[in-house]
Amino acid sequence: MMRRVEPPPDVRRTYRGWAWSPAWTYEGVVTTWRLCSPTGSLRFLKVRAVDETPRLGAEAARLEWARAHLPVPTVVAFGTEGDVDWLELEALEGRDATSPEFKSRPQWLVPVLARGLRRFHQAPVEDCPFKLTVDDALATVRQRVAEGRAEHADLHEEFRHLSIDGALEVLEELAPEEEDLVVCHGDYCFPNVLVDGDAVTGYLDLGELAVADRWWDLAVGSWSTTWNIGPGWEQYFLDAYGVEADERRITFYRLLYDLIS
Repeated sequence: MMRRVEPPPDVRRTYRGWAWSPAWTYEGVVTTWRLCSPTGSLRFLKVRAVDETPRLGAEAARLEWARAHLPVPTVVAFGTEGDVDWLELEALEGRDATSPEFKSRPQWLVPVLARGLRRFHQAPVEDCPFKLTVDDALATVRQRVAEGRAEHADLHEEFRHLSIDGALEVLEELAPEEEDLVVCHGDYCFPNVLVDGDAVTGYLDLGELAVADRWWDLAVGSWSTTWNIGPGWEQYFLDAYGVEADERRITFYRLLYDLIS
């Protein structure tokens, strides 16, 4: 059984009369709880260990900014108690893209997700206060490697032949000199996208939202098709988004994804 992160007692008491169920858990790091009131109202409570990044206060700030431009959850409240952060959110319409019904129709689903990413990238860059330049990202990774916080177990299979120091060397060699800046999600993958009808209706887990190179999302979003529905769909995702594959940037941002958090 996955080890859940429990909510603070005060938050549990606030929702004493509500039905609680775990919606998603990442072992010992974060649990998202589904809360249903006696009248059927629905909220979600995200609880995360304080020594993990991104902090939930940072996610709350990004959600507040994004709400004017994109369909994202409304923040009810957030805070820190003891060794956990917590973030209460209103529910959105739709089901996440890992739904078996959706995944059984990949030829339909993949373009829906690609169009959803293009919509996300239309948020106004000039208004966004959150930034992640290549230089910023490399500085963060160098610090994590120096402090021993970047672990080999975090590397996906295609990078497992590299040592952590070797992965950093490859990352630095591949770093792009120019960036195509948009507002990026930061972790655009199937569990973080809600779908209803033929469109994306909501975006979740925005703790890493920032102005960054478009390929930060394209590399991870296309990779996510392989994790969730199997090989053979990455180019289909990129075609539906409307870009030609840039293998150098894809490799850089996928390796960055493994090393930065």
